[in-house]
Amino acid sequence: MLSRRDFLAATAAASSIRLSLPTAIPVPSPAQLAWQRDEIALFFHFGVNTFTDREWGDGHEDPSVFNPVALDTRQWAAAARAAGARSAILTAKHHDGFCLWPTATTTHSVARSPWRGGQGNLVREFVDGCRAEGIRPGLYLSPWDRNHVTYGDSPRYNDVYAAQLTELLTGYGDLAEVWFDGANGEGPNGRKQEYDWARTWALVRKLQPSAVIFSDAGPDVRWCGNETGNAGDPNWSTIDPSAVPFPGASGNAVMQQLQHGDPRGTAWRPAEVDVSIRPGWFHHDAENEKVRSAANLVDLYCSSVGRNGKLLLNVPPARTGLLDTVDVIRLREFHEAVDRQFGIAARLPHRERWRRHDPTSGVLEQTFSAAQTLRAFRLSEPIASGQRVTNWRVDAEHDGVVRTIASGETIGYARIERFAPIAAGAVRLEIVNTLHDIRRPRLELFA
Repeated sequence: MLSRRDFLAATAAASSIRLSLPTAIPVPSPAQLAWQRDEIALFFHFGVNTFTDREWGDGHEDPSVFNPVALDTRQWAAAARAAGARSAILTAKHHDGFCLWPTATTTHSVARSPWRGGQGNLVREFVDGCRAEGIRPGLYLSPWDRNHVTYGDSPRYNDVYAAQLTELLTGYGDLAEVWFDGANGEGPNGRKQEYDWARTWALVRKLQPSAVIFSDAGPDVRWCGNETGNAGDPNWSTIDPSAVPFPGASGNAVMQQLQHGDPRGTAWRPAEVDVSIRPGWFHHDAENEKVRSAANLVDLYCSSVGRNGKLLLNVPPARTGLLDTVDVIRLREFHEAVDRQFGIAARLPHRERWRRHDPTSGVLEQTFSAAQTLRAFRLSEPIASGQRVTNWRVDAEHDGVVRTIASGETIGYARIERFAPIAAGAVRLEIVNTLHDIRRPRLELFA
């Protein structure tokens, strides 16, 4: 522990370590900023795998297995809203190649199923359900297609894929996010497909200019490098685009960029943290007792949103076409728990003062009229001006004694820390070092 005098001396002598970085600093686009501010999105994995009880279909499924007799996408969207999510993504096509809309590119679709008498369009019902509940819709179109006969004949399949993407991007209104992965398995006769990513991304830019594009490599949003719900620490929103040249690229350098980003990176590509509420990505009755607890979901919120990422939580609908009751309850409990832990900052009466030491360091101090018992804090920096903080520390003072609660490197959109209850009459956020000129951060304290 430090005395008040020692603390003030340490504050005045902030670290002189500086990173040698270029003068330009990447900033998010309006679409990227809106994407980050959503904080939570739900992912809905649904398709023939739901009915065959598999995770990855082989493309030989009979479309007749698909028949969600009670399907209600508005129930999905309402559950997303109850969870605190602001957007949602549907698997319009997974690796099995089964399309959830009546496409002109294949017969392997809902048009050959008994659902809605072969006249159904789940993508249409999904986007309509989302908009009815105030949820921004997004779509995932798997590039790997284990059914289509042209897969592996690269030019022909790229034409098919572009046609499918065009159908999705032009028939369903504005989309918040278009989601891709780098999955690239064998097609018919063991042929290897070469994807035309430049063409794919150009199509999205042309047809859905306000949507962000997710893939391992961006170009707008990157994968966090795992499916455990944990963003890297530190986690930069910027990356070196040459280090992650295409979706599906592998190697230590790629994983380093995905998990941690790069303070010297020239491209703004924040991390999306995808994880499932169940062990699998598709619904399996055998996993009904293995749904994550509300406390665990709060942990995931802190290790994703609370580490400068966005949480993409998969909640797979059951064969009925409805979300399982236990999943719906858990989503509501999750949101209530987040509100309990991080929803009362404004109730703490305090005075706040911000002062800069020099262009790259400063301190934000909150002083209470009476000592408060604190259990968590949330830091943020104004990322519309870029991500700048490289070293920070939070200290609490009580009865003249100062102790450090937490410290770290990056902040970005949000940094959340929870800790054992501590009494404090004042709390100080010390920005020890930044890239470029410092911007005033935000400190929220929670009792």
